[in-house]
Amino acid sequence: MEDRVILVDEHDAEIGTAGKLAAHVDGRLHRAISVFLFDAAGRLLLQQRAAGKYHSAGLWSNTCCSHPRPGEPRAAAARRRLREEMGIDCALEEQFGFVYRAVLPNRLIEHEYDYVYFGRFDGSPTPAPEEVARWSWMDLARLRAELKARPDAYTYWLGDCFEHVTRSFETGWVLR
Repeated sequence: MEDRVILVDEHDAEIGTAGKLAAHVDGRLHRAISVFLFDAAGRLLLQQRAAGKYHSAGLWSNTCCSHPRPGEPRAAAARRRLREEMGIDCALEEQFGFVYRAVLPNRLIEHEYDYVYFGRFDGSPTPAPEEVARWSWMDLARLRAELKARPDAYTYWLGDCFEHVTRSFETGWVLR
């Protein structure tokens, strides 16, 4: 059975549900979550998306991304998918939300009201191989340079929200 996503308007008011793939084919605005885990040194845990993912396969991205299920709180979805994708369970804090739209090379459309969560993790993940090909810790300065030099190696949404992430991280988020 296909996962369903929560369709929203530009103010994040729920307007219905759709199959996940159908929402990406039609480009309908839907709710999403993105998780960024930092270690004690301030490095970000990145994942390389598995080759079998239906979009953005093989690209590097933030720690975890997904969609809340209908009726599922955003924070619960973020923790659930972090466990499922990366084998990590840790406290998360919502930082901000933003809307983005991107037409992907396979003609799917990412049009998401994305809520970004930060967390602290010092360890090694145990990712699900069907979700994650590899993982790596990277400091934000190096990632900024990489996003400029090789944007095609990273997911669109990572590049789109990176400056918001660095501002939140550098101006007030406290590693716990």
